[in-house]
Amino acid sequence: MSEINLETKLIGDIQGDFFVPDYQRGYRWGKTEVETLLNDINEYGRAIKKQDDDNYCLQPIVVRKIGDKYELIDGQQRLTTLYLIYVYMNKASNGFMSEPKFSIAYETRKKSEGFLRKPDVSKKEDNIDFFFIYEAYKTIEDWFSQKDKPQSTLTNINKYFDECVKVIWYEVPDSENSINLFTRLNIGKIPLTSSELVKALFLKEKSKNMIRQEELSLEWDNMERELHNDEFWGFLTNSEVDKYPTRIDLVLDLISKKTDADKETYRTFFYFDDEHKKGKSLEEIWDEIQHNFLTLKEWFFDHEFYHKIGYLIACDSKKLIDILNDYSNKSKTEFRQCLDESIMDSINFKKAFNELDYEHDYNDIKKLLLLFNVESVRQIDDKKRRFPFGRHKKENWSLEHIHAQHSEGLQTNEKRKEWLNAHIKSLQSIGQQEELISKMEKLVKEIEENPKTTKVKEQFEPLLQKVVYVLSPNGEDSEYIHQLSNMALLSSGQNSALSNYAFDAKRNLILEMDKNGAYIPFCTKMVFLKYYSEEGTNLHFWGKNDRDAYVDSMLQILSNYFPKEQQEKE
Repeated sequence: MSEINLETKLIGDIQGDFFVPDYQRGYRWGKTEVETLLNDINEYGRAIKKQDDDNYCLQPIVVRKIGDKYELIDGQQRLTTLYLIYVYMNKASNGFMSEPKFSIAYETRKKSEGFLRKPDVSKKEDNIDFFFIYEAYKTIEDWFSQKDKPQSTLTNINKYFDECVKVIWYEVPDSENSINLFTRLNIGKIPLTSSELVKALFLKEKSKNMIRQEELSLEWDNMERELHNDEFWGFLTNSEVDKYPTRIDLVLDLISKKTDADKETYRTFFYFDDEHKKGKSLEEIWDEIQHNFLTLKEWFFDHEFYHKIGYLIACDSKKLIDILNDYSNKSKTEFRQCLDESIMDSINFKKAFNELDYEHDYNDIKKLLLLFNVESVRQIDDKKRRFPFGRHKKENWSLEHIHAQHSEGLQTNEKRKEWLNAHIKSLQSIGQQEELISKMEKLVKEIEENPKTTKVKEQFEPLLQKVVYVLSPNGEDSEYIHQLSNMALLSSGQNSALSNYAFDAKRNLILEMDKNGAYIPFCTKMVFLKYYSEEGTNLHFWGKNDRDAYVDSMLQILSNYFPKEQQEKE
């Protein structure tokens, strides 16, 4: 059985006879793909030569050697285009530049090999393959002719092929099922990832200890499986899952220090490949991967680290890669202090909390309430209770007014009916509002009998204002409506459903949601249970004393993170 051959190879060093098997369609690249490839080769090649950097590679070429030929499993479109570029350069230089050192044949389209060597406009309509091959060749011809110095560009591209632009050459064993691999890479639209290439490094040579090699493969798969724990994943990153085709890529990217700004798709693979070429053994590379993964697991299971690191990542105050760097270069005591300082910086808004306003400081309030929720859960004696970062990110929490006084969003009769029914229940609980309730019930009945009537809005608005007045604390103005003391976190779906409800109606619905299994953020639930308010407070209203007690609780829970001057402002 042959072994994996995984390396980076200069385009000019590609040699051999390739054949495209019958399970693949023919060449189908159009003008956009061809021009993109040429532009990339030209731009990156020039930059590489200037910076003396050899880390730019095109997408992988995946092959399987059968006898003295290569079955081209993945990369047909790319390799065919490179072949056509060579054909054009040879012709345009009158034979000075060499022809391609490789050939491409087609298992079921025998004539395509000859047409590829000599694209002929008179035959391009003979079949669909000829058409696309000729159009690609014409695009190459046009691209060179449009350059300010066509001959110079021709020379440069030829040099880049020979000196600096590479492909990732991935030769799989002859035991590999090429049809299954092709299907996964092409039909399934799943790219060959850096993690797969790094894993292949461990399999590219027959290990002296096959048992250990099998152990590494099993440990790799277990690592991937553990990262599929949504709570673990939600703790580590804010990125959408589809950013990482395999989740172990996150760990490998951390080690290679790849950032979101890095445009090189396979930078992480290059890092590990270079490390191996410099003399680091595969065992040492694996130890580094495992060590970093176990560090992330340690944080996940450490009650303090989980909540503090999870908060910093969730609110985008610090990147995981920077936190890992701090951890690697500090003692645990210094690391804890560093986390606390980072949290302190994240809520140093340069203004008093009671000055924060929904319309101007939305993100600051959201960050502060997130920390309030995280720290409230962390400081509970029960270490088994943990803030659900995975759920927080999936449900996309947003700010909710604890007590609302407006009708924005109530633009349909169905929503108005829901609002009326919810507030009828609240008015019944406080009593002495029979006349108002009767008017509301009458309007509900009218909507039910004639759902599309346009007269409802005129009747609804004055009723809403009256209900809000009755369910608002006596004698209070509405200046507090957009302040921190009237804000809580809810998932965006729940927020949309409840955003226009007065406190008591919202309280009833939130408690019903909680009873039915919906997740209500810890501090939001405490608000509507009146946990922060003084004993004996009226359950139906969200008054000044309630709001002051709520903010005081925040100040107490978060006191360790306030600079002295901030506490003095409060």
